[in-house]
Amino acid sequence: MVDIQTGNKIKIRVGNMNFFYGPVQALFDINMDIAERKVTALIGPSGCGKSTFLRTLNRMNDIIDGTRLEGKVLIDGSDLYSPMTDVVGLRKKVGMIFQKSNPFPKSIFDNIAYGPRIHGVKDKKDLIEIVENCLIKSALWDEVKDRLDTSAMGLSGGQQQRLCIARALAINPDVVLMDEPASALDPKSTLKIEDLISDLKKDYTIIIVTHNMQQAGRVSDYTAFFYEGRLIEFDETEKIFTKPNQKQTEDYITGRFG
Repeated sequence: MVDIQTGNKIKIRVGNMNFFYGPVQALFDINMDIAERKVTALIGPSGCGKSTFLRTLNRMNDIIDGTRLEGKVLIDGSDLYSPMTDVVGLRKKVGMIFQKSNPFPKSIFDNIAYGPRIHGVKDKKDLIEIVENCLIKSALWDEVKDRLDTSAMGLSGGQQQRLCIARALAINPDVVLMDEPASALDPKSTLKIEDLISDLKKDYTIIIVTHNMQQAGRVSDYTAFFYEGRLIEFDETEKIFTKPNQKQTEDYITGRFG
């Protein structure tokens, strides 16, 4: 699938999506085409549905009882919510980074090797190569290469978050979801994560939830503004931030509400 207007290949297509937590509707009639190997930022006030939407893209909401989705979510043309979908395979294809870093209480090496081992990689040489490549991709290799056998819990907060990114990359996903990945970090660590996102989009489709308007402006190619479970506006980031079509978007961007 290719977007006729932009020429971008469409990685994810969301059509007429409605999402429910039991009887409560959280998302209303969402339509969005997400471009391959671009960064798409999801912005909006707390409770507007950004994280719920993000979790529909790898079916993380499935673990909550009583949730229900109507409509379509397609990745590379395949329906995520088809009864035939292999959810384990989907989550291998669509990695996720959470707001709070969550390293396993294992060595740095074993944190990253964990996913490949689960998926059948047993050869030590292959695991070493995967760990090194992922640490290089996550801009962490130079800082930890001499202590791979030490506990990941001894890393700083920013290092732990980059380790979690490396761990997500180790299972070779196509798409990386990030739910406020820098909100708990200091400015220096946040900058490293932002630089990393810019590098990673050469190889991955990235969707990031952020409350930080400046961050959305810096790292994303496209921005989606959500409000009360509805997608108010979705366009190129530069247009959203300089000449949005909706006054509601302008009011949020300029800090009049939210």
